[in-house]
Amino acid sequence: MIFPYDEFDLSGVLTYPLALRKSKVNTDDFARPVQAGGTMASFLDALPNVLAAADLKAVVAAVVAARQRGGVLWGIGAHVIKTGLAPLLIDLMERGFVSAVATNGAAVIHDFEVALAGSTSEDVDGSLGPGQFGMAEETGRLLNQAIAEGGANGLGIGQSVTAFLRTCSPPFASASLLCAADRLHIPVTVHVAIGTDIIHMHPAASGRALGEGSLKDFRYFVGNVARLEQGVYVNCGSAVILPEVFLKAVALARNRGLTLSGLTTVNLDFVRLYRPQTNVVERPTAGTTGRGYSIVGHHEIMIPLLAAALIEQDGRT
Repeated sequence: MIFPYDEFDLSGVLTYPLALRKSKVNTDDFARPVQAGGTMASFLDALPNVLAAADLKAVVAAVVAARQRGGVLWGIGAHVIKTGLAPLLIDLMERGFVSAVATNGAAVIHDFEVALAGSTSEDVDGSLGPGQFGMAEETGRLLNQAIAEGGANGLGIGQSVTAFLRTCSPPFASASLLCAADRLHIPVTVHVAIGTDIIHMHPAASGRALGEGSLKDFRYFVGNVARLEQGVYVNCGSAVILPEVFLKAVALARNRGLTLSGLTTVNLDFVRLYRPQTNVVERPTAGTTGRGYSIVGHHEIMIPLLAAALIEQDGRT
């Protein structure tokens, strides 16, 4: 059947008064201009109570509450370390906003180099061609040594590396997340995929030590996740490894009868990706009283903003 050119008759369309409509936003939710010389608290208060800004406020409230009743577990990817954010996370550790830390292998490498040399993040484009990528001698030799020695004593990778740093007293320990975690007795777990990190390219790399250490850390991590019945998990900058590990940890905790019904999850990254969105934000909180949040933005802007908001909110409670 071929339809004709026939305009739809709008004469009978039904309308209703605007005042009767339920609206998602009203002027009480609007942003307010920030005055010159204002405080961080006034800036945060001036944010609109809409979409991501409202989510940020909800995340801040959840983390502040979880510090007292459920714990806050942070998943930290490498980009967070190499953008210079460790001092802010260390400050949050000292304020009690960090119950445990989970990282991937690359984050440990960057933090280890910071502790030893005060610098990290090589120029991959410049070093790959000449065959020098990943070949910093101290990074490969010392990290593999730390993991092997710790593994021989039954330690996970996180315990092995933090213990090694403690014994060698690195000159830039004050800027190291790992050193701070060790000083504050905050557990660190490290989750690696063999072949993904530069230290796996070195002759000293031991598959047995890496595998056993990472498996032990996975089981420690499950124990940490199992404590988050009323807690918060924040995934910052890990697109694959930590979201996958977190989902398996949630599955194991629930297999043992722990519902994690009040869990709050947060993914904070500069782009929204499949695994963090599904494995951190959506699946673990589906069908529960918990809530998942996805906040998109550059780490070097959003993590300082989150940290400042936590400090300000904590000062009011």
